[in-house]
Amino acid sequence: MPDDMQDGDDDVREAILLKLGGEDDDAEAVVGWLNYCQHMTHIKLDKGSGAPVRDGEVICVNHGALFAADSGECTYGPCEGAFLNELDVRVADGGVYLDDEDFEYVGEGPVESDDDDLSSSSNVIL
Repeated sequence: MPDDMQDGDDDVREAILLKLGGEDDDAEAVVGWLNYCQHMTHIKLDKGSGAPVRDGEVICVNHGALFAADSGECTYGPCEGAFLNELDVRVADGGVYLDDEDFEYVGEGPVESDDDDLSSSSNVIL
């Protein structure tokens, strides 16, 4: 979400993207989820430094809920059995694009550094 849209715009939602599979996989699979926990939906999974991922599960650092990266299902914690809200995305020409009719792309989130490296830290592997 762009910095100029963060304050007071309740219609803007953030997303997190996760690359699935290992380096040996032929096809790159990317999933997109709305950036909030299902236990308390005002809690962000990625607070700006990347959503922590361990053993294929996204971790909500506020209360320890675990979400399967490939399905979004909460496998442990106070919202066990709930699912993250999926966003349709597609991979094409080396980029990831929003492909969901329910949402409109409004801009990239902040880049954490000033150098030319545009890689994301949203997959922090623990």
